[in-house]
Amino acid sequence: MSSTGSVLHVLESSEDTVIGKIARGSSAKRSASLMHYGNIIAILLPFPLLIFWFGASMLVYAMNRHHPNPKVGYYTQQAATRFYAVTGFFIVIGTFIPGNGWLWYLIAWGMALLILVPWSIMDLRRIHQDQWIDIPLDEEGHPLTDTVIA
Repeated sequence: MSSTGSVLHVLESSEDTVIGKIARGSSAKRSASLMHYGNIIAILLPFPLLIFWFGASMLVYAMNRHHPNPKVGYYTQQAATRFYAVTGFFIVIGTFIPGNGWLWYLIAWGMALLILVPWSIMDLRRIHQDQWIDIPLDEEGHPLTDTVIA
């Protein structure tokens, strides 16, 4: 409680309200952005974050792909597809780089950076400009089809 006696409202992914459970639009926006931010940070600091992000991104993908707001799943899938395609491609190509070929590794990293960062930034701008509404949920956490909360 604050000094005025009012309770500060904290936004959560879903919360119980007078009309039932609600999936907050602000939480959906954050969830849709998470994979993109992770991709940018991991590619900017590839060692050791890229290795850890490769595993953590699977968890983020699994949590957000089937979010009650379908836009979260869409943006998460776009980020995951790009990340796994780029990293998979360069892992395969990297196997053919000779042992002392550090220049080739730097070129591969630079190309991955040039592919992932601009695309992630473009999607983050789309996410920021998109309209994120609160979605009413049933008792099991599935979206109700009849109602929308503005």
